[in-house]
Parts: sequence; C-alpha cells; structure tokens
Amino acid sequence: QVQLVESGGDLVQPGGSLRLSCAASGTIFSISTMAWYRRAPGKEREMVASIAFGGSTNYADSVEGRFTISRDNTKNTVCLQMNSLKPEDTAVYYCNAVILSVTYQWSNYWGLGTQVTVSS
Repeated sequence: QVQLVESGGDLVQPGGSLRLSCAASGTIFSISTMAWYRRAPGKEREMVASIAFGGSTNYADSVEGRFTISRDNTKNTVCLQMNSLKPEDTAVYYCNAVILSVTYQWSNYWGLGTQVTVSS
C-alpha cells in the first residue's frame, strides 16, 4: 500500500516562509512526476508546482519566483519551499505522485493535505 504523507503546514504572516514536505512510503519501484496542488476555500484544486524524476520543474504563474519545488529520489520525498507568502496562498496543499508499485502499473497517488494559512 503506497501512502503520501505531507507535513509543514502552519499559520504564517504575509511575507513569511514555510517549507512543506511529503514522503512516499510502501512498496515503491519508481516515482515519476511529483507535484504539489492546492485547494483554496471556494475554489477548484490547482497545480502549484511539479518536478520530474530528472529534476525539470514547472510552476503556476501565481507562485513563479516565490516557491521552489525539490525532490530526493533516494528518499522518495518532495518539498515545497514557499517564500514571500501572500494571503491568497491560503489553501490546503496536497502532495501528488505518479508511482510504479506492486500493480506494475503507473498510478496516481494523493496525500491527505496540509493546511497553509497566511494571515496577520
């Protein structure tokens, strides 16, 4: 059974920083793309940042230059460094990964989410 577990969400003031982490566990043969999504109150889920196995990254326009995604392929982890946080970054942040596991098929997995609140 593959699980993704996020950590690092918190209440932070505007302009502050947070670092989210996500660890994948279980029987994992390989992980392709890893990503962070978020869902703000009353809005649809949106992709924040993604990173391929080789390290190439993609960011939403709203976070470009403020957020940095990274991964450790030896530990099956992905992190999101968030700087210059704004109130509009308030959301539940979800970890996502495409994983090859015991089914021998690439499958999409999600974490349960971690709350990030940006407020003074």
